[in-house]
Amino acid sequence: MQRAEKEFTVKIHLAAFPKCFMDELCVKRSMTIFDWISMARTLDVEGIELYNGFFESFDEDYLRRVREAIEGAGLKAPMFCYSPDFTNPDPARRRREIEAEIKVMRVASFFGARTCRVLSGQRYPSVSREEGVRWVVAAIRSLLPHAEELGLVLAMENHYKDNYWTYPEFAQKSDVFLEIIGQIESKWFGINYDPSNALIAGEDPINLLEAVKHRLVSMHASDRYLEGGTIEDLRKMEDSVGYAKILKHGVVGKGMIDYDKIFEILRSVDFEGWISIEDGLNGLEEIRDSASFLRRKIKEYGG
Repeated sequence: MQRAEKEFTVKIHLAAFPKCFMDELCVKRSMTIFDWISMARTLDVEGIELYNGFFESFDEDYLRRVREAIEGAGLKAPMFCYSPDFTNPDPARRRREIEAEIKVMRVASFFGARTCRVLSGQRYPSVSREEGVRWVVAAIRSLLPHAEELGLVLAMENHYKDNYWTYPEFAQKSDVFLEIIGQIESKWFGINYDPSNALIAGEDPINLLEAVKHRLVSMHASDRYLEGGTIEDLRKMEDSVGYAKILKHGVVGKGMIDYDKIFEILRSVDFEGWISIEDGLNGLEEIRDSASFLRRKIKEYGG
């Protein structure tokens, strides 16, 4: 597959991720990626973040049609979202997860992406912290030569849980997350920061950003609130497939996240890259509102 060219000149760019349409795109298949591209072109964003579940296949002719649709809409595809499970207790399964990540990295490169997400994996009850950290570090290190070959940065996210996982993220807590990233030094590895995920972990999103700000390569702009429950209730619901029903994505800037402080820190490190809007629980208009809020903040803080 021939790589698309990257043409990124502005300091901070906005992309959108259709959190509100995940089941329609990935499970029910009542929407196609082409439908989402048509919607995204109406938003005040420069790109879209891709996810492997959006695709019918990785056949090159199909991928080429998707790329042409993105380009025809005047958009970029700078970020590719993927959820590898490097903590699976089965060694053969872990090897397959590495192989699958490499395949996705090649697809991301085909679209001209700047970053491709990596995670640790699920927090399986049978896997110790020591084992999990060792497996994740080894897996990511094994991917670095492929990242260099493709000119692609692996972006590890402080994650909560993939939509279709049973268990929450192994590295959900910042001490585990920081232990892992502290063992991986490469220009082809960085951090995708999501403030809401730190909040869900019961931690201060600002403290985590301060800890990783010099390794930041991309960001998810999200905002959260709990409806009909507490953080303690959320903990009781974590070990089931998908997100708990009480956990809601809100319009960015209207939830619990201090975006003024976040943008102060981004400015302090002269952040250059993409912020992907992970929003729209109630549809496209919420993504539009989030984009407007973020545009104002980018302008206000000189991005």
